[in-house]
Amino acid sequence: MFEGSVFHQRLCWGALYLLAAGVALTPETRALCPPSCRCNAVLLEANCSSSQLPSVPDDLPHEAKLLNLTHNTIKTLQHQQFRSLTQLLDLDLSDNLLGFIEVEAFLGLQSLLRLRLSHNHLKIIPVGAFAGLTNLQLLDISSNQILVFLDFTFSDLASLQFLKATENDLVFISHQTFAGLSSLEELYLDGGNLTAVPTEALAQLSVLRRLHYYRLGLDTLPNYSYRPLVHLKELVISHCVWLETLSGNSLFGLNLTSLTITHCNLSAVPYISLHHLVYLVYLDLSFNPITCIHGNLLGDLLRLQELRLIGGSLLQIELGAFRGLIRLSSLNVSSNFLTTLEGGVFHSVDTLKTLGLNNNPLVCDCRLLWMVRGQPSVDFGGRRPTCATSVQLQSWDFLEFSKEEVQTLLTCRQPRILKRKPQDVRVDQGHTVVFYCSAEGDPVPSVSWLNPQLRLLSPYGRMRALSNGTLEVRFAQPQDSGTYLCVATNAAGNDSLTVSLHVRAFTSSSRTPFRLKGWPVFPSSSPDRTANEKLPFDVKTLLIAVTIGFFSFFSSVSVCFVFMLFWSKSKGQIKHTATIAYVPRSAASSSNGGTSSRQETSRYTMKLI
Repeated sequence: MFEGSVFHQRLCWGALYLLAAGVALTPETRALCPPSCRCNAVLLEANCSSSQLPSVPDDLPHEAKLLNLTHNTIKTLQHQQFRSLTQLLDLDLSDNLLGFIEVEAFLGLQSLLRLRLSHNHLKIIPVGAFAGLTNLQLLDISSNQILVFLDFTFSDLASLQFLKATENDLVFISHQTFAGLSSLEELYLDGGNLTAVPTEALAQLSVLRRLHYYRLGLDTLPNYSYRPLVHLKELVISHCVWLETLSGNSLFGLNLTSLTITHCNLSAVPYISLHHLVYLVYLDLSFNPITCIHGNLLGDLLRLQELRLIGGSLLQIELGAFRGLIRLSSLNVSSNFLTTLEGGVFHSVDTLKTLGLNNNPLVCDCRLLWMVRGQPSVDFGGRRPTCATSVQLQSWDFLEFSKEEVQTLLTCRQPRILKRKPQDVRVDQGHTVVFYCSAEGDPVPSVSWLNPQLRLLSPYGRMRALSNGTLEVRFAQPQDSGTYLCVATNAAGNDSLTVSLHVRAFTSSSRTPFRLKGWPVFPSSSPDRTANEKLPFDVKTLLIAVTIGFFSFFSSVSVCFVFMLFWSKSKGQIKHTATIAYVPRSAASSSNGGTSSRQETSRYTMKLI
């Protein structure tokens, strides 16, 4: 009796569950699910995945909201292929053999929100293929073989917010490709054959917030590439192996908060391109052959909080490199070639919360003391840095040293300038002077020179400080005279050495004028010159005058010759005609009417025309 009551209760609850779930077990519902699919009336899902379907089934449940057709052999989508599925929200056609989509193939899916066509064989998408998808929010056409995006390809997708088109073979993106995408916020593009940023096409995306590029054939990022994208917040450029530089105004007009340029070929931090990005919070330049972060060039990035440069070629981060970055709290420069990271590179080490420094050949000396002292407040992400180049401390975790060990092991030796003998040089004007300054210390000190005005001398120009510590003054001038200062500096302190330079100027009596032998000497017109003073002659002036005269004569003759040549050509071919006139004379003549004593010969008159 009791068992029967329990069974009756269970039967009632089961009936109520089926009633609440709808008509899941009715013959009509079972008839609407194709044999090769699995239908769930509770979730309103039709799952036809991995069923070797050559085409889309016709007898799909009309009330379905989810349709999974992945991993089949569907090759074509015909006109209004899904016209009966007016309630469909999610359609997945990934991993098929789709090679062609007819115009208006999705017409009737006015409720569709997500459409996935990835991992197919599409080479081109005809204009009008997405007609009727007025509420579509996500479109994935990645991993196809698409070559070209035509004008107005996506013009029917006014509600689209996410478009993924990676892993394709794009060659060209037409200027009006993205016309009509008035709601698009995220765009993911890929194309190893694209050699230019589709700036005109991107100009249609007025509300775009995220733009990701992969595998473009760019060798530089041109000026004003993204100027119309005023709402863009995140820009990712990755695996562009030919990208070596960014033009100064390439990012002009953007208000980015996140910028990623990774797996490219940048050899230097693009300081000029970055300086106006005052809202930038995250910067990633990883996997670029960048060798140095120079000092005092990133100070405009006032809001920067995280900087990543992993797997690069960093050899040095100069002192003051992050000066002005008052909010920088995370730095990751792991897997580079850094031998040290001094506390002086930061605006303040107190703001640093996360530091990645592993896989660098660090030299454990006093330059790392700041890191040991601030260890409790810095997170190394579970991969703490170790000593690499010191034989004594090889592979040691210096962060675990006791206070006593730190004082004895992490040490430096103050610089000492070698050969401190006085250097007082006196030369005539125009000579070259070299001063020597070498120093020793641990770590190896850097040597710099200051001029008499205590200004730092650069490695370039007439007065230059060479990398080996030498100061070279070429073509010395009187104004170069004074005291120069050599300064050797490392983390333990500095040492200095002064040298003196005196340059004698040419006097009027010391100059010997050059005269050509045999030239006359004219009296000077100046009253203070004696009559016997010879007029100085300048060979350089003579050579210049002769050269100018020669070229003037040669050019005049050349002009005349060319003029005569063209004038003769304009007259056409010249005809040579000869006219001969014979004028007979008397055999004998006399001046006074008499008889001539000599007989004259015949004379001819000839005229040449």
